[in-house]
Amino acid sequence: MIPVLLDWLHDLLLRLDLWRFFQVLRWSEFRALASLIFCFFFVVLLGKRTILWLMKQKIGDNPEFYNADLNRLTKQKSNTPTMGGVLIAGAIFTATVVIGDLRNFYIQMSLICLVLYAALGAVDDWLKLTSARRAVKSREGLKTWEKLVFQVGWALLLGFFIHFYGGDNPQTHILNLPGQRTFLPGTDVLNQSVVVLGPWAFGFVAVLVIAGSSNAVNLTDGMDGLASGIMTIVSFVFIILALITGVSRYASFLLVPMIPGTDELAIVAGAMVGSCLGFLWWNCHPAHVFMGDTGSLALGALIGYIAVVIRQELLLFIVGGILVLEAVSVILQIGYFKATGGSRLFRMAPIHHHFHLLGWTEQQVVVRFWLISALLAAIGLATLKLR
Repeated sequence: MIPVLLDWLHDLLLRLDLWRFFQVLRWSEFRALASLIFCFFFVVLLGKRTILWLMKQKIGDNPEFYNADLNRLTKQKSNTPTMGGVLIAGAIFTATVVIGDLRNFYIQMSLICLVLYAALGAVDDWLKLTSARRAVKSREGLKTWEKLVFQVGWALLLGFFIHFYGGDNPQTHILNLPGQRTFLPGTDVLNQSVVVLGPWAFGFVAVLVIAGSSNAVNLTDGMDGLASGIMTIVSFVFIILALITGVSRYASFLLVPMIPGTDELAIVAGAMVGSCLGFLWWNCHPAHVFMGDTGSLALGALIGYIAVVIRQELLLFIVGGILVLEAVSVILQIGYFKATGGSRLFRMAPIHHHFHLLGWTEQQVVVRFWLISALLAAIGLATLKLR
């Protein structure tokens, strides 16, 4: 909205000699920082009121696992308000509308992505938590296949819209590999070795990344501050990546795809960082609130969406390595269990529970996973120059 207002008021501000005070708001770099700060204070200031409302609605979590030791370790979490993801989604939506350029196609699609996946998570949370409140055992929220149908369908539609909006610009459709040069050095000529994806291949990649990251963040959200801390780190990296991809001089220097308009997604990524930092204020150990599926599904889908748009899906795989590890641990555990007739590869999956049961305290698991994520973020950014 701010860029639109600036365009409307440009001539007036020039006549009043006020333009020099407002022109900084045209820079996506500045607005990304403003979005971060706005969302942090949005979540921190509205957090207490939201938590009290959730408590009044009796929307509390009572985590139960198929492991007596883990149930004992998490007993103190009973009745902690969940569905706090409404704070995260609300902050991101508000910041994007106010600070982002609503004429930008990628901003419009990011808002649709956020609303769709946050709504899906909210429905799941509400069904689970209100059923538990009424002691209804027949409904534990949406079934896995029901969630997957929506996640996959929406991701496919987003992928098609992104692909067709890119038109004839091959840079919007390439499979961008770490270490691979998009351009020939010193030229604007596309490297002939790059793979250009067709609509269905592009849609398939979008499904893997958007739906996959949505579920990965959901699985990671199992300890105080774990998902919100990791998403703070991952989203910060994507502020930088969105700015690089959307600004021609940065993209040309680093030989990565240049996609006009994607620098606006730095505002969305900045909003994600600020929201997650603000949520950590209330979610750090001992947590006053959990984000629930409302927050985790939306955060995962949104970071996956940004990665698809800026053609950095594989870099998300590196930077979000902990998210990948959490998802893979569940897949391996289920596969091994079925293949061996009941044996388990880990003490429990997702893998953060495995380390907890090995004797690590919850705080140790969380902080160590944060540290690994920070290291992976540095490695991911370093690969940009290895071309």
